[in-house]
Amino acid sequence: MRQTKIVLSDKEIPTKWYNIMADMPNKPKPPLHPGTKQPVGPDDLKPIFPMDLILQEVSTERWVPIPEEVLDIYTLWRPSPLFRAHMLEKALGTPAKIYYKYEGVSPAGSHKPNTAIPQAYYNKKAGMKRIATETGAGQWGSSMALAGTYFGLDVTVYMVKVSFGQKPYRRLMMETWGATVHASPSKLTNAGRKILELDPDNSGSLGIAISEAVEDAATHNDTNYALGSVLNHVCLHQTVIGLEAKKQLEIAGDYPDVVIACCGGGSNFAGLAFPFLHDKINGKQLRAIAVEPASCPTLTKGEFTYDFGDVAGMTPLINMYTLGHDFMPSGIHAGGLRYHGDSALVSQLYHDKIIEARAYPQLPVFQAAMQFAKTEGIIPAPESSHAIKCAIDEAMKAKEEGKQRTILFNLSGHGHFDMQAYGDFLAGKLIDHEHPESDIKKSLDRLHAMLK
Repeated sequence: MRQTKIVLSDKEIPTKWYNIMADMPNKPKPPLHPGTKQPVGPDDLKPIFPMDLILQEVSTERWVPIPEEVLDIYTLWRPSPLFRAHMLEKALGTPAKIYYKYEGVSPAGSHKPNTAIPQAYYNKKAGMKRIATETGAGQWGSSMALAGTYFGLDVTVYMVKVSFGQKPYRRLMMETWGATVHASPSKLTNAGRKILELDPDNSGSLGIAISEAVEDAATHNDTNYALGSVLNHVCLHQTVIGLEAKKQLEIAGDYPDVVIACCGGGSNFAGLAFPFLHDKINGKQLRAIAVEPASCPTLTKGEFTYDFGDVAGMTPLINMYTLGHDFMPSGIHAGGLRYHGDSALVSQLYHDKIIEARAYPQLPVFQAAMQFAKTEGIIPAPESSHAIKCAIDEAMKAKEEGKQRTILFNLSGHGHFDMQAYGDFLAGKLIDHEHPESDIKKSLDRLHAMLK
């Protein structure tokens, strides 16, 4: 059976980002200053963000124009293709139609350049010389390193230590594009040194790496901070994915019954789902599922409350689903999903029951990845494989019910630099890990005590 590949022309790249804030029935609560606990204003964010991004962060305008300079670079890989997964459908024996939006065609191999490029552009426009950022599995760090080359910015990346060891080729990608990469926690920042004093063998987390990058940016006048997920402007930039997918499905004469994407900080899910959620909020029948690892179950087991975005408590407090900012997830290979919190936008939508959430252990996720690789040919990133597992489950549910169903998921990146993870899986070295409820409760209890 021939593979169905739906492509758009360069002229059909979206020229505006979609801002779901304009349509949400309930807006997220405002972020709070970490010191005063009062709502954050633009001046509070100026030490680490350019004003253009600050204005996007608080905007309620439905459409935000994409600068021509950003569009010019987007054309290197956008529009990305939409595939119909005929071979996977056949292997499953399902009546469901499965589509996937493939973001692994970008130079960095994932969806992350969709926001790295505009963030670099706005920082260059503001006169910055350097960007400090964090990365988990390395997809964001490599994307920011790439963006730095396009706009002449130096890039410093604090990479979660466990991923620094697991993903050497992601680190080499960053260094090839000129970035400086440090294993986090490091001895280069006060936040890192404090954590290492308490735990010299600390394997790191995104919350720790964020603390180090924010401290770096806040203490250097020529440096700003860039974040690869969570924040409103990051989710905004990623909506090019869903906007393109809507056009491509129109060409196919189809529309999804369910939209699926993995969810760590939330931008992956937001990028695909938000343009479709516009339709749901306005009456369209649609399900949207955010998929997370069982070892870091932010939406499915977290609490909807204010929390810091980082371990050291340097970032504003965000009202979100959280496991507690000092929660330490296990060192699973899906490093991009090891985050204690979530996007305020995604969290509010989940709280309002507009979206669903699901959590999977890593062994069934890798089993799904193997099945996908053997049928569709693409080796997926471990993060993206969570969406594949959910899509397969939804397709099998359609088979059991004898119902036709159209499923769309975000294949947000390839796994070419994650082969050690596949090697560990094939060798039987991977294990499933789910934190006891008591561990999560202790983390949240510490948060409640701190917020009093």
